[in-house]
Amino acid sequence: MAKIIVLDTGREGEILDNSEIKYKAEELGILFGCKQGRCGTCRTNVMEGIENLGEKNEKEINMGLEGTERLVCQCKIKSGVIKLKQY
Repeated sequence: MAKIIVLDTGREGEILDNSEIKYKAEELGILFGCKQGRCGTCRTNVMEGIENLGEKNEKEINMGLEGTERLVCQCKIKSGVIKLKQY
């Protein structure tokens, strides 16, 4: 099991390895708009554990995200722990 920690809300939860994080992250307080990588509402900075996420996809690259910026709606967690801080 992997773990997501949302620093903005102080909430955390477990999630299956190799799964999308958007539904669990929403439960933990991440805000969403479209959930399809178009609006950028769920843009987040991965404060720790970036190596535990899959690579950025085309939607994230096209949005111009840099460094540890990610769209939560597009992320899959491989394993381990990630700590998120929403913009």
